[in-house]
Amino acid sequence: MKNILGNAGEILENGLSGFHQYIFDGRERLCYVSNSLCKMTGYTKEEFLNEDVDFYASVIHKDDAEIYADFISRLKSSGKTLSADYRIVKKDGGIIRVRDTVSVGSCGGRLTGNSVLADITGERTDTAEIQRLSGALHFGYIKYTCEKQPAITYMNKRMEEFLRIPKAREGELDYLDMYKGNIFLMIPMEERRRFALYLNRVYTSGEPIAGEVTVMRCDGTKARIFGWIMKCVNDEGNDEFQTVCMDITEHHNMKKEKETKRYMKALSEVYDKIFEYDRSDGTVKCLYGQNSDFFKWVVNIPMRMREATEKWIVDTVCDEDRLPVREFFERFYTQQFEDPDSKPPVITYRAMSSKGRIKTYTGIFLKVDASVSLFCCRSITDENENRELKSENRTLKNVNDLVMQFTEGVVAFEVENDCVKPLYTSENVCKFFGYTKEQWEQLSSGSHSIKDFISQSRLDYDDVRRLFATGEAEFSYFDINRNMYRRIKAICSRKNTDDASRLYIMLYNVDSKEAEGRPSGNNEIRIRTFGYFDIFVNGKPIAFRSQKSKELFALLIDRRGGFVSSEEAISFLWEEEPVNSVTLARYRKVALRLKNILEEYGISDIVEAVDGKRRIVTEKVDCDLYDYLSGRKEFAGLFKGSYLTNYSWGETTLAELTGKMLY
Repeated sequence: MKNILGNAGEILENGLSGFHQYIFDGRERLCYVSNSLCKMTGYTKEEFLNEDVDFYASVIHKDDAEIYADFISRLKSSGKTLSADYRIVKKDGGIIRVRDTVSVGSCGGRLTGNSVLADITGERTDTAEIQRLSGALHFGYIKYTCEKQPAITYMNKRMEEFLRIPKAREGELDYLDMYKGNIFLMIPMEERRRFALYLNRVYTSGEPIAGEVTVMRCDGTKARIFGWIMKCVNDEGNDEFQTVCMDITEHHNMKKEKETKRYMKALSEVYDKIFEYDRSDGTVKCLYGQNSDFFKWVVNIPMRMREATEKWIVDTVCDEDRLPVREFFERFYTQQFEDPDSKPPVITYRAMSSKGRIKTYTGIFLKVDASVSLFCCRSITDENENRELKSENRTLKNVNDLVMQFTEGVVAFEVENDCVKPLYTSENVCKFFGYTKEQWEQLSSGSHSIKDFISQSRLDYDDVRRLFATGEAEFSYFDINRNMYRRIKAICSRKNTDDASRLYIMLYNVDSKEAEGRPSGNNEIRIRTFGYFDIFVNGKPIAFRSQKSKELFALLIDRRGGFVSSEEAISFLWEEEPVNSVTLARYRKVALRLKNILEEYGISDIVEAVDGKRRIVTEKVDCDLYDYLSGRKEFAGLFKGSYLTNYSWGETTLAELTGKMLY
């Protein structure tokens, strides 16, 4: 032991790599320098021990100066052993990367730090690289704990600039300290759940994730940042999150404004009025109000969301429809329409038009981003209500795909005889037709024969003519990005039924997830009546959007192939209401919705309609009820005592089945 202690000086001078000692007394400086530090850097002891200036701090690489300053600050405040990685500029101009490990203690009543440097120039740790980028590329950089309420442990100057954090003044709120206590305070309420899911995914998988998120600046405005989150281990051996990000607010706003204008132009071809609801600001404003003198006066003027909507309901919506309309908007306010797999929320109501007439309207909420949605509505004329409803169902669905996903396309033409004049389009549709955006704009100046117009694409002339004539068609194309052939479907509608020339066309891929509900070829249709009622196509249940249309289908199954008249169906579907013009109109909508959903799944031929009466074509379906009633032994055990549990009117058939079973 004496021999070791006797060599202590030699060990400090040459045995401990880069050993030196700090004094922390408000004017940080070195009080001891080893030979090994001088050899490592090329500087002399006299230069390092200069009492007039902190010479050691001056040899730190300028891009790592902030990292070093923060390291010294943490050492003085924590009194622990800490480590940090940074670069040193040697006397000959060379650069070395070091890991500085400092143990803080007390000597002679003064706070000191004993430092050992390890040369890690050959290593490239993720943390060091992120810190280098933080300084050199002016990225925002933050580190924060992996707790349920993450606390920020470090934030660089660039991130403070992104958030517009003011310098703290005496007696004023220190925004930096406020953010450091809980990172969620910089995230708007509507984005917090998504941000928390990102953190949870990174923590559990250990894999970094990249994306965009909105943050709240200290001046009350919002910024859009793009960056990535990764999980690391800090100097104390604890898990922490690190984020590197850049401010893309200007780019995001320009892109959003451009897209909004393009999609507003498309939506205005379908809807009479369009309102922007912003939950984050609690405002609503009219973006488009065709043929409405009132709404033209308030276009682009923000109003308080709940108050303005309630006034509109009281002033215009018919008394009997006010409650369902209020409930519809309340579900929107409270974000009950946020299921990403659900259909866009739609409502039909009656209200007074600007000309004092009571009209039937249909409205839909289309989600733009986490806080902004568009409420679009249009009137349905009495004489065209059924015809419009079918077009509306298609248009609502596809416009939602367009606005929410921006993955497909929109295009408009003026069609006359065998000529088309292209109007506006999205850029991906230009490519589909074989044109650039500039070429498309040139084509928009005049009419062209359909054959000439599609000559640069792989479209078939007959298919295009069929699209304009029938309102829908499918095309095959080769997707270069996926190296595969795909199918794209076009849905065509008109703004007004009496306008035969101006067409609005939506395009979307039918081999996507949505297409899973549209099997082709010979479909296996299986109907379950014992227990709860459901219909399965190729093993997958049909997702009825209207429960009344599902009930109508169950009624047709219960009649076992017999025709059901409108009056009979109404007596079952609305047992408490008489047959009149109101219930007949309601029934026609239900029947049309049933037809639409069966068409979506490619099985519309299983229901036959003749003069307003409908029946199930029993030979085209497999049904447990029909199997059981066939009397075949292999089906004798199907019935367990329950039948069409969903519907009370099924008790008559249930009694028949129970008697048969007892017999």
